[in-house]
Amino acid sequence: MTTAHDAVVLAGGAAERLGGADKPGVRIGGRALLDRVLTACRGADRTVVVGDPRPTTRPVHWTREDPPGGGPLAALGAGVRETGAEVLLVLSADLPFLDEDAVRRLLGALAEDPEAEAALLTDAEGRDQPLVAAYRGAPLRRELARVAEERGTLAGGPLRRLTGALRLTRVTAGPLASFDCDTWEDIATARARIREHGTVLDEWITAVKDELGIELDVDTGVLLDLARDAAHGVARPAAPLTTFLVGYAAARAGTEGGPEAVAEAARKAAALAQRWAAEQDEAG
Repeated sequence: MTTAHDAVVLAGGAAERLGGADKPGVRIGGRALLDRVLTACRGADRTVVVGDPRPTTRPVHWTREDPPGGGPLAALGAGVRETGAEVLLVLSADLPFLDEDAVRRLLGALAEDPEAEAALLTDAEGRDQPLVAAYRGAPLRRELARVAEERGTLAGGPLRRLTGALRLTRVTAGPLASFDCDTWEDIATARARIREHGTVLDEWITAVKDELGIELDVDTGVLLDLARDAAHGVARPAAPLTTFLVGYAAARAGTEGGPEAVAEAARKAAALAQRWAAEQDEAG
């Protein structure tokens, strides 16, 4: 069971290394970087995005640091002020490969260590990533207040002033979880990566679900097997039409059907396709 939490996503910054481009809106695999991060943290009870408001695939609460462009520490302070949860997930908006598994691991690491005040992701070089982390709300607010009092402002402050005073636990995830897009070369790398054979299908399915507002998690392997059986046993155009009909049948089963309704409809259609193919073989 995932720990109840809020999420703070930092989506401001000047993106100087991108020539001042709107980095959160840059698209990887047809989806804005910000939307990709919002998908990864969709389990949050409340999501606060610090940045200029824009259309997003998921509902969020918007806020802005004062002054705008005051840096990540000021942005974090602004976001935290809009939350009330005991656990806060803090993420930057330029993480194209962050997924729900990495988020669960951060939250789980914090829950498993009662002495820890924050769980930080470490990158491939072992460096802490304070903007890919889960924090306990009370210590985080305490340290933000302390830094603001010492400096007179959070604007321009370094994040290490914050994390250096917290008891940390660290999480190692896959090498891509902490990959961020600071340059156009990074963006080109990310765009190439999602089109690789082993990832392109999952990327596409996730993008379609986000575009259509579908939360349902189904076994795509079952649908692919069905499409194969329909294409080989009946006719090639039968594959997309059959999978469409399976989706329609599952939808008619009602919201209570969920993934089980899809699986059951796919099972029935696959059995039919196999019977169809068997008759063809007998006729042959």
